[in-house]
Amino acid sequence: MRAEKPNLNNKTLPDSDFEDVDEDAGLPEQAAITLVLSPEYCGMRLDKVLSTLVPQYSRSRLQQWIEAGHVIVDGQPARPKTTMLGDETIVVQPQAAPEEQAYQPELMTLPIVHEDASILVIDKPAGLVVHPAAGNWTGTLLNGLLHHIPSQAGVPRAGIVHRLDKETSGLMVVAKTLEAQTDLVRQLQARTVKREYLALVWGMPQISGRIEAAIGRHPRDRIKMAVSTHESAKPAVTHYQRLATGQLDGRAVSLLRCQLETGRTHQIRVHMASIGFPLVGDPLYGKPHLASAFARQALHAYRLGLTHPGSEQHCEWRAALPPDLAELFERAGIDAAAAD
Repeated sequence: MRAEKPNLNNKTLPDSDFEDVDEDAGLPEQAAITLVLSPEYCGMRLDKVLSTLVPQYSRSRLQQWIEAGHVIVDGQPARPKTTMLGDETIVVQPQAAPEEQAYQPELMTLPIVHEDASILVIDKPAGLVVHPAAGNWTGTLLNGLLHHIPSQAGVPRAGIVHRLDKETSGLMVVAKTLEAQTDLVRQLQARTVKREYLALVWGMPQISGRIEAAIGRHPRDRIKMAVSTHESAKPAVTHYQRLATGQLDGRAVSLLRCQLETGRTHQIRVHMASIGFPLVGDPLYGKPHLASAFARQALHAYRLGLTHPGSEQHCEWRAALPPDLAELFERAGIDAAAAD
């Protein structure tokens, strides 16, 4: 049977910018489909024949199944462009799409900083994807949450109310109940959640600053975001303070404390690059010839503060520097204590 997907369609999560998942109507364990062609299909390509006779699946998926050997014509695998004679017997074995496995529980180690009946605070390591999307349908934080707390399947987005980029480390809060999620979303909307990051950037910006610039999808590169005046761009505000300076590979670098008012996709990375100070190690917004300086963007969500949805008390957590960033700071001659 097809795995039931949790309700992940909460429309009240403006700071999340999650991608929707498109699914075909197929079932992972559906029985094979046998087709006996008639002369009317003579001269047609196999992939076109299948898209006509098996319309419940997309043409691209059918082509993938043909290429993978899951479509047999007269007992033999075939190619998508194979021309039919109109008397063949075709056997199609439907296969589960990767996204159909996206919402399965997966056993993983979750670095939990705090957990109670209402919330979970996690110190996310770099390299962990938060939410399933194209190219990362499994092994995400959402999968781990569904294993750690099976009841999360009943909370929209498994309780995730904000996210960090894959290669950004640090603190995230997850709601364990719908009531807690609603409360946290409202706090995000009201901009009362305190989210502070440590970032190492190239160059030496002024001692402090406020960047207010709307962010939208890049007009030419769809995997990038950009400062934009387009009507679809969303307001974004970042505050930063320079804590220390150093040298990395003979170039000046600065340690910044960045505080978010909003939570747009890639916000700190886009804002700092827009004023000429891209993050060290950022392959998307940084300078290509400096990409080898560090294996990921030097960005760490080190402080998180919010009003607890249950007790209504102010709570705050801090995350220690991960080893790779501590080593980077040392290389740059920056004392990690400067972040305190």
